Amino acid sequence: MDSVRPTPVPTKSKLAKTFHRVIHGKKSSKPFSNNGFCLLIPQEKLRCCESQHFDKEEIEECKEHSKNKAVMEAFVAKLFATVSSVKAAYAELQLAQFPYNSEAIQVADQAVVNELKALSELKHSYLKKQIDSSPPHVTLMLAEIQEQQSVMKTYEITMKKMQGEIESKGYSISSLQNELQETIQNNKSLERKLNASGSFSILDNVKLSDVNPKDFIMVLHYAMRSIRNFVKFLIKEMESANWDIDAATNSIQNGVTFHKSNHRAFAFESFVCREIFSGFNEPAFSVQNDDSLFSGGTNRRSFFFEQFKKLKSVSVTHFLKQNPSSLFGKFLKAKYLHLVHPKMEFSFSGNLNQRKLVNSGEFPETEFFKVFSEMGRRVWLLHCLAFSFDQQVSIFQVRKSCRFSEVYMESVTDEIFSAAGGEFKVAFTVVPGFNVGKTVVQSQVYLSPITPPAKH
Repeated sequence: MDSVRPTPVPTKSKLAKTFHRVIHGKKSSKPFSNNGFCLLIPQEKLRCCESQHFDKEEIEECKEHSKNKAVMEAFVAKLFATVSSVKAAYAELQLAQFPYNSEAIQVADQAVVNELKALSELKHSYLKKQIDSSPPHVTLMLAEIQEQQSVMKTYEITMKKMQGEIESKGYSISSLQNELQETIQNNKSLERKLNASGSFSILDNVKLSDVNPKDFIMVLHYAMRSIRNFVKFLIKEMESANWDIDAATNSIQNGVTFHKSNHRAFAFESFVCREIFSGFNEPAFSVQNDDSLFSGGTNRRSFFFEQFKKLKSVSVTHFLKQNPSSLFGKFLKAKYLHLVHPKMEFSFSGNLNQRKLVNSGEFPETEFFKVFSEMGRRVWLLHCLAFSFDQQVSIFQVRKSCRFSEVYMESVTDEIFSAAGGEFKVAFTVVPGFNVGKTVVQSQVYLSPITPPAKH
């Protein structure tokens, strides 16, 4: 059996070798150039040219397309740069107008006109198809620089405007703060005048036979301003002495939920009103063993009306110095010893000197006692006027948890009506009410909503 010999591998012919050299010839590393502008042809197009044997015209067309694209990109960049320059020039024009600067306005106005002209030239160049920029990469770079400069300029102008607005707001704030301080000082001055000792001139021409419930209400409001001023002073002294205000509030009105923290002042006001008006229905008020001074009928009315006229037109400090043993002086002494607890006085001043003076029939000249004595004077005036009427005047308190009645009560705050619906009950009485004959002067109360029973 003949052995099988392997077929020899045929060698490449000369034609095949030549064809191989043409196909895989050495690539040129030098890119195309035109007028000094380098055109980097993508590798995909080069491979396409190699594989499909692009002729010279097709290569030139490819180079022309790349050049046109670069020119168009440079033109668009120049267009955006010019628009940014217009914005910057217009921003500078606005800045020159506030505050008004005629020279800066003229310069900025001319800059806006110049940039608009440049923008118009670009438009005409585009319409005439004359947008060739040589070299495009330099134009592109310069346009980007111009745009960045314009943007930075716009930011600087905006910062200047904002800085000017900040300064203007600062001046405005400073002016308003000065006005606020002046208003505060004026209010304090008015408050001092309202609460200071002095005449109550509104009823100067009122005769004994003319007094009516409207006069009583007017003097009541006059007295309440002084009571609230004393309450503010009292709370301020407590805070200075590091009192626990919440604990003090709970000791006066236990178990009451206040809608706001500043409503705690109503609890102190209720305490002061309760103590200072205690005994109001008695002719002697809180003065012991002096009922014999008051005879019935017209004589008693005349006595109290004369007391009212005398005390409403004098300084309380001056009157007490001149009349330390007067009926009003005895009333003030009794009220001070009853209302101001020794522990309270000691925590405020560190001693009981005021109490000792008052107890001995003298009256201290401290700020605390001045505020207290003015409150006492106005309440005494109200009492004297009440006993000047030819009809009975009586005071009343509203019991806790009573349903709210618009006839006999008014709420010291309006928030309760907007915050809760339904019915309300009295948490405590702040200011007592009065019956002047058949006229009811409403008491002022602090309310809480009535919680409906839970459904089972």
